Amino acid sequence: MINVKKIGLTALAGSLVAVSAFAGELSVSGGAKMGYTADTGNEDVQNDGNRFGLQKSISFNGSGELDNGHTVSLAHNMAVTGALSSSILTYDMGDMGKLKYLNTSGTMGMEVIDDMTPTADEEVSNGLDTEGSANETAVGQVSLGGTGFNYTYSSMDGVQVDVGYSPKTAAGNDDGSNSGTGGLRSSSSIAIQYTGIDGANLFFGTGEAGAATSDSDIDIYGFTYAFGPITVGAQRTDIDYTAASSDLETDMFGVSFAVNDNLSISYGQSETSKEGSTIEQEISGMSIGYSMGAISLNAHKNKGEKLDNTANNESEHTEISLSFAF
Repeated sequence: MINVKKIGLTALAGSLVAVSAFAGELSVSGGAKMGYTADTGNEDVQNDGNRFGLQKSISFNGSGELDNGHTVSLAHNMAVTGALSSSILTYDMGDMGKLKYLNTSGTMGMEVIDDMTPTADEEVSNGLDTEGSANETAVGQVSLGGTGFNYTYSSMDGVQVDVGYSPKTAAGNDDGSNSGTGGLRSSSSIAIQYTGIDGANLFFGTGEAGAATSDSDIDIYGFTYAFGPITVGAQRTDIDYTAASSDLETDMFGVSFAVNDNLSISYGQSETSKEGSTIEQEISGMSIGYSMGAISLNAHKNKGEKLDNTANNESEHTEISLSFAF
């Protein structure tokens, strides 16, 4: 009887492998982004080389329906060089919501609303932490790990709830082994959005972010409101560190204007105050976006002053890009 059971299980495993291999197929899409980037700042330690570049990306997507009507979908997104690759496995339960596992560069829980201020291209903080000097890092940003689980529930009356959990991890591996170090802590958070008012989105989030040396309690609340071609938004982020007297408060606002169906422009600002410091970090940025079917032209210019709440610490980031999707 034991031998019979072993044979049966082996046969069953073989059939499952066969079904898994031929149950569906992945569609392939791609894109390219040609960009010009210029970074300047009094703390800039990089050599000024070629400012032009071409990003290449490939995406594999597939889905299938289960007998109970639920669907499972898979997305692999990767740069051609293999860097910054990510994967998302989604289990869609219909009215009961969606459960995702995000492997690297994922958006979970409160990260869904980390910066909701309207923009025609990138966030006003984009590019201000790439100068090669730790002193030029913009503080006040929310990061919860990038790899983990997210559950989304959307109701008919305009309420969306996102619950995120990131097990202690520094990066996502295919088998989960050695995906972090012992000093890391897990992160968990929840975000709630309400769009039941015409043109408005009211949102709130709270959670705890794990780090190697100290956890932090984070709260986010704000709104966006669209009237005609204009969209405005404002929000606050409070970060309270459990083991350090360096709590942060960040206020952000932004406004965008849709010139027509293809062209939009925007402007935004961000100010971050730090406990025990009289110096406020100030960030501002403007952006423009123009789309022509599968081709889009975007540009933004961001400036950070007193970055990391340090006097005379400035950085500017300018980026112009032409993107193709196919």
